[in-house]
Amino acid sequence: MKQLIRNILIALRIPVTKNIHYDILTKKLMAKVLKSQSNCIDIGGFKGEIMSEILKFSPRGRHFIFEPIPDLFKNIEAKFKNLGNVTVLNLAVSDKKGTSTFKFVPDYPAYSGLKQRDYPDNNTEVKEIEVKTDRLENVIPDNIKIDFIKIDVEGAEFLVLSGAVKILHQSKPVVIFEYGLGASDFYGTEPDMMFNFFEASGYGIFLLEDYMKNKPHLQKDSFGKQYHEKLNYYFAAAPV
Repeated sequence: MKQLIRNILIALRIPVTKNIHYDILTKKLMAKVLKSQSNCIDIGGFKGEIMSEILKFSPRGRHFIFEPIPDLFKNIEAKFKNLGNVTVLNLAVSDKKGTSTFKFVPDYPAYSGLKQRDYPDNNTEVKEIEVKTDRLENVIPDNIKIDFIKIDVEGAEFLVLSGAVKILHQSKPVVIFEYGLGASDFYGTEPDMMFNFFEASGYGIFLLEDYMKNKPHLQKDSFGKQYHEKLNYYFAAAPV
């Protein structure tokens, strides 16, 4: 029932929570940048909702969805099994190939990640599982131009991006990513690190609303303010 209500609010574009507001803006941004044949990557697939939206905008594209939690991966795999243009991988995207312990949160699976982070409940149960890891540029074929990447990995965003440098430089995709206190700080990632990384790749970081309205990207100090004052935690990065 909660999911149904959420879907209705998003469809009606009623931003009663910040998460729903971001979901609405994400769909608007995808409508702006995606074409029928665009190729996309969804990192942190969860229930496959973003990929379902991607397929509406880009039914002729080649798409990849990553989900490390085994049960969620199986559900996503079953959801898209009849689509030849969607590849589902049971993998945690990171900066190196191998295996890693992964903090699975049964009561709040969306908070699961490679490291422990802040949770809604101080008594939250956390289980350790082992997952495979790999760099994005090791997995995505070199002959596929990527147009759009969504990253929602509960603090490990910089690890994901560090393994995707070649893709950013060659394909210049638009990137939507979550980045905020309570998650990324457990990975030792400071705003300056994220800003400098994108700047070195020829990218600017935007508030979603600003990107939609073709406004200028954030400067280093203003991006840091967004982060430290918890003003926003979802951003777009695009070539400038």
